[in-house]
Amino acid sequence: MRKFLNSAAFLAAFLLGTGLAGAHGFKVGELEIGHPYSRAMLPGAKVGGGYFKIVNPGNTDDRLVSVSSDRATSVQIHEMSMDGTIMKMRELPQGIVVPAGDTVELKPGGYHLMFMNVSQPFKEGEMVKAVLTFEKAGPVEVEFAVGPAGGDAHAGDAHKEHKK
Repeated sequence: MRKFLNSAAFLAAFLLGTGLAGAHGFKVGELEIGHPYSRAMLPGAKVGGGYFKIVNPGNTDDRLVSVSSDRATSVQIHEMSMDGTIMKMRELPQGIVVPAGDTVELKPGGYHLMFMNVSQPFKEGEMVKAVLTFEKAGPVEVEFAVGPAGGDAHAGDAHKEHKK
């Protein structure tokens, strides 16, 4: 309950501070999770991606260790990287370290989430719930704003303000 109240308080403060009614962010412990988003899935697709920023203003490293969602049988934490001229994607079973005083961004072409065997394809304009679990900060429920399938990397009008 306390984590939910912390998330709600962070979201309210964020919205008041930015004046962006459509922006969204979440907080657990000292970690700030900014603007989770996904893309609409193409017909027949069984996997969807998930992206967001994690800011750790604290003095202790943390780690994103797992993710779950009612919309997928599993959610994997992945990394894309170049090996010469070949792009490779691999699951990170140990998760992602979020260093103290630093920011980690999950984005297309880098760290990202893979929603596996999605039961109902993500549609533009909807929100997809998921639970991010951190090694030290614990779990936090977030919502991914779903944007266009092949369009802008950020979903929704609220994110346009952050690209300036």
